Amino acid sequence: MVEKIGAGELKAGDLQVDPMVKVLNPDHHIATLADDARFRAELVVGKGRGYVPAEEDKRPDQPIGTIAMDSIYSPVRRVNYYTENTRVGRRTDYDKLILEVWTDGTVSPEEAVSSAAKILVEHLKFFFSFKVVEEGREEIVDEEVERMRRILNMSVDDLELSARAANCLRTAGIRVLKDLVQKTEHDMLKYRNFGKKSLQELSESLKRLGLHFGMDITPYLTPEEREQLKAEERDEGEKEE
Repeated sequence: MVEKIGAGELKAGDLQVDPMVKVLNPDHHIATLADDARFRAELVVGKGRGYVPAEEDKRPDQPIGTIAMDSIYSPVRRVNYYTENTRVGRRTDYDKLILEVWTDGTVSPEEAVSSAAKILVEHLKFFFSFKVVEEGREEIVDEEVERMRRILNMSVDDLELSARAANCLRTAGIRVLKDLVQKTEHDMLKYRNFGKKSLQELSESLKRLGLHFGMDITPYLTPEEREQLKAEERDEGEKEE
């Protein structure tokens, strides 16, 4: 509740609240009182979601004199977004998403975006049972897998390596990143003219893309590529025998 007598500004900080409740914006203006004013009110707060108009907050059992108000439960006050071109290696056809989020202070912008993402995922789960049919195969691909597939299929030329490192990869027949990351550091050092300096250069370039040597790329392969990889492994096994 709140009670104030006489002239002055009534602010949110004047509210007398339960110890379990905290007023996050005590400077928020409620009313300006005249000299002979006597103001007393009991406020009811509750939990909700989004925006609820005053008409929906009215109930038959409310005491006479109750004033229903519009309710804004969302902690997000304002959102802005835009995209800009970004570069990955030599490729410039990627987009970067920038979100600007303002909240009321009950949660941070990072927490608000994280919570919104979780809610969106929960809603989209209803579609997970749908089957995407392509050439007789069924596959559901999330954005992270699709992103990694694009990166793994990039040409090694996009790494903008030194001439020495680039020539070594060309001589070894390594053309795309998915072929490169399956090699171990020990494998790379076996190539002629490929030394520790070139290895460090490559490692740093891969790290910037979230990749590394000796990487298991199986989770990012298409069903066709997995079958091809299995066939190659079988052929290798037969040759060793």
